[in-house]
Amino acid sequence: MNTDNLTNFTHFNSAGDAHIVDVGEKSISHRVAIAEGYIKMQATTLEKILQGTHKKGDVLGVARIAGIMAAKRTSDIIPLCHPLALTKVEINFQSDISNAHIYCQAQVETRGQTGVEMEALFAVQTALLTIYDMCKAVDRGMILTHVALVEKKGGKSGHWLRTNEA
Repeated sequence: MNTDNLTNFTHFNSAGDAHIVDVGEKSISHRVAIAEGYIKMQATTLEKILQGTHKKGDVLGVARIAGIMAAKRTSDIIPLCHPLALTKVEINFQSDISNAHIYCQAQVETRGQTGVEMEALFAVQTALLTIYDMCKAVDRGMILTHVALVEKKGGKSGHWLRTNEA
């Protein structure tokens, strides 16, 4: 592996081998990350979800729990993530009937030595995938879209806020 271009990637050592970053010397701080995403679907699918008439039950309730569980288990799936003691995971949904989509936002917090961006992103993805899984029998054409980090606070790099759309 060519190691000349690896100096900006903290998950590689000087030999180019992947490793978990040593955060032992970092200060403990309150860290917050907010991520978002959408799932587009047929209007009739959204109607079933909102009216509670979907045969699988409370789609958004199950998706909320799935998102929370995902945030807690991020390091089990993403190989170089640190296991974190999360202090808050909040998953919120907003439906948009005119555009036939559901918006998902996850806010994840900890007091620790590394951030929670991956946990927030993973929570959104998993919540949206759970909606897809529960509704795929009636709408296989659903699209997960615009999953992104919106904001992060804490740590050495401080506050970051998305200012443009992808």
